[in-house]
Amino acid sequence: MNRADIADFTSKGFTKMISSMVTRVRLASRELRLYALAIFSMGMAFSFISSIFNNFLNDRFSLTGFQRSFLEFPRELPGFLVVFISALLWYLCSRRLGAVAMLLCAAGSLLMGYFSSTYTIMVLCLFVYSLGQHIFLPISSSIGMELAREGRTGRRLGQINSLTNLATVLGSFLIFIGFRFLGLDFKNTFALAAVGFALAALMLYAMRTKKIQQPRFYLKLRREYRLYYFLSVLYGTRKQIFMTFGLWVIVTIFNQPTSVVATLVTIGGIIGIIFQPLLGWAVDRLGERFVLSAEALLLVLVCFGYGFSKFLFAGNTAFIVICVCYLLDQMLISVNMARATYMKKIALDPQDVQPSLTASVTIDHFFSIIIALVGGIIWNNFGFQYVFLMGMLIALANFFAALRVRVPARAEGSISK
Repeated sequence: MNRADIADFTSKGFTKMISSMVTRVRLASRELRLYALAIFSMGMAFSFISSIFNNFLNDRFSLTGFQRSFLEFPRELPGFLVVFISALLWYLCSRRLGAVAMLLCAAGSLLMGYFSSTYTIMVLCLFVYSLGQHIFLPISSSIGMELAREGRTGRRLGQINSLTNLATVLGSFLIFIGFRFLGLDFKNTFALAAVGFALAALMLYAMRTKKIQQPRFYLKLRREYRLYYFLSVLYGTRKQIFMTFGLWVIVTIFNQPTSVVATLVTIGGIIGIIFQPLLGWAVDRLGERFVLSAEALLLVLVCFGYGFSKFLFAGNTAFIVICVCYLLDQMLISVNMARATYMKKIALDPQDVQPSLTASVTIDHFFSIIIALVGGIIWNNFGFQYVFLMGMLIALANFFAALRVRVPARAEGSISK
């Protein structure tokens, strides 16, 4: 089989997969269709911003490694505050709260694009955008599980994440074309993202509301869920290392422009379209412990590649290794769905799920803020490779914690039905 045959086979397979996805959406319930449209719209909007954000910071403000890591404090602070904000807005169902979150993202995007005249103002604008983004984080899994059949929550979350990746592919491809050939700039990109978030808010608002019961707790941690909380701590620190320093290595150490970053985001999205449903299937079939343990072991390799490929390989080879590490990390970040389904299965009361998912966002962001600042200090004083050495240690701790995951018999029984 020559290259033309391989390309033709790949193209036909990709087309068939997209056609199947469109058919599933068309045959789905009204609520699922609206949610799918909302996810697709916000996925493109998030992709627009993620494709340009590091280059925007580097070109507009010329940040040092420590300044870039310090920026994570105002960016991640809304994640710490989200449990308190959600407690104040408990009377809004997840779908209405999601619409509010998207409107905040839209406002923050416009503010960043048109009013970031100084670093301080940009930080304030970023806070508004990030507030909406973090309010939506636990809601995304919650709504997805509400729209899933019993025993198939992993598959539903995998399908939703797959749709997000399709949106990411299209969004990052548009950014690549726009910056490479159409003269697109940062300001216009933020405006396009705001439109995407506004459309997502409209779709979420159009979904039927659910009857709200005031949760028994929002600001209280339960002893029975302590392993879930610990997994959230490890996820927050692991996630922050890659979010803050992963692309920053590509942009500053390997000096890559916006078009290259957008290309990587596009490739990662294409892989995710296939990978996400398989990951959801693995969560349902193989269980959370297997999936979380495998993720942790792969993260050890990813951290090693990020931190030391520049010193072990020649320039082009090292960059290829870094790109592979980035793509692997993009795939593995979605394993967080296994933590969400684990929480659903161990919940003593269904009303505990949404508050616990929200509390986990606050918990992981408390530690992610710390790890971002510590990572910046390590980067400046010792070198970027030691940031990822720290990441390897976190991944090992994650592995041993994942081995302790157990699902109650009642939850296992629901899967087999």
